[in-house]
Amino acid sequence: MASLSRRTILATVFAAVLGSAAPMSAASAGDMRIAFGDLPGIESIQTLAAIERAKERGVNVELIILNDEDLATQAVVGGQADVGIGAPYTLIQKVGVPIRIFAQISTQRFFPVVNSEFYKEWKDLDGQEVAVQARGSGTEAVMLLMAKNNGIELGQISYVPGSEVRRNALLQGTIKASIVDAANRRALETEAPGKFIVLPVENVSASDETVFATAEYLKNNAADVDILVEELIKTGREITENPAVALELRNKYKLLPDLGAEADTEITEYYKETAEAGALALNGGGAEAAAADFAFFTAAGQIEGDPATLKVEDFWDTAAIDRAVAKLGKK
Repeated sequence: MASLSRRTILATVFAAVLGSAAPMSAASAGDMRIAFGDLPGIESIQTLAAIERAKERGVNVELIILNDEDLATQAVVGGQADVGIGAPYTLIQKVGVPIRIFAQISTQRFFPVVNSEFYKEWKDLDGQEVAVQARGSGTEAVMLLMAKNNGIELGQISYVPGSEVRRNALLQGTIKASIVDAANRRALETEAPGKFIVLPVENVSASDETVFATAEYLKNNAADVDILVEELIKTGREITENPAVALELRNKYKLLPDLGAEADTEITEYYKETAEAGALALNGGGAEAAAADFAFFTAAGQIEGDPATLKVEDFWDTAAIDRAVAKLGKK
C-alpha cells in the first residue's frame, strides 16, 4: 500500500488548525468567498476571468488561495469559505462532508513525468516515490489508476501543491517522478530537452476542477451561484471557440501579473491545446460528468461502489447548471 509522506501530515495539521480557527463572519448577500485549492497559474485564467466577470455583475468575490484541495474543502465545511475549487469526491463519500459539486470547470489533462536517468516506463515506478498535487486530487487518482493498470504499486506519495512547483522540483532533481499539467509539461520539454519522459495515460476524461459548496449555501445564494456558473460556462465556451480569448481576458483583467508578458506565448499555446482537447466544460458538467467521474475515481480506488449505481445527487447539485444551460442554450 502506498505510504503517506510528511507533507500529508503537515496538510492534516493545517486542516485541523483551519477547522478549529474562529469562524469568519458569515458572508452577506452578494458576497462569495472562494477557496482556491491550488496555486493559480496559466491553467487558471478561465476561472479567474469568470470570477472577474461575476464581480462585474455584482457578486463581491473574495478569492482565498489555500494551495491544497483538502484545505479548500475544510474551509467550505468550516465556514471560512462559501465555495471551493477542486474535485472533492473522496471527501464527500468517505468523510461524509456536507458539500455538493455544482459545476464542472474542466476535465483532466495531466502528464506523468519521470526523470529518464532513473525511470523509462511505468513498471520502473514499482515501489518508487512519486509527487502529486494533493490527497484525493485528480493527479493522485491518475497515478494510482495507471499504477493499477500497469500492475505495479507505488511507494511513498508526496503531496506537492502547484504544477509549476513540481516542475521546478523535477528540474532541480529533488523529485524524480511526478505529474504536471500541459503548460508545465511543455516547459520541461523546452528547459531540459530529453531529460524527462512522459508516461502514457489512457482513457481519462474525469473532472479536473469543479466548484462546490454546502447545500445550505447553494439554496440560500442561488442568484450569486447562478452568476458564477453562467460566467464559467461562457468563458469556457469563448476560449474553446477562440483560444486567443484567454490572452485577451488575461490582459483585460490583469490576471497573473507576476508572470509578465513573456507568458503570453505559453498562454496562447496552452489554451489552443486545451481547446483542441475539449477540456473546458461547455455545459457545466452534470450527470454526464458525474458518470465519467464515478468510473474514474472508483477505478482509481478513491471512491467505492459500482459506478452504475452511484447516485449523482449524493455528490452533485445540478440545479444551477440546469438553469444556466436553459438560459444560455446547450452546446
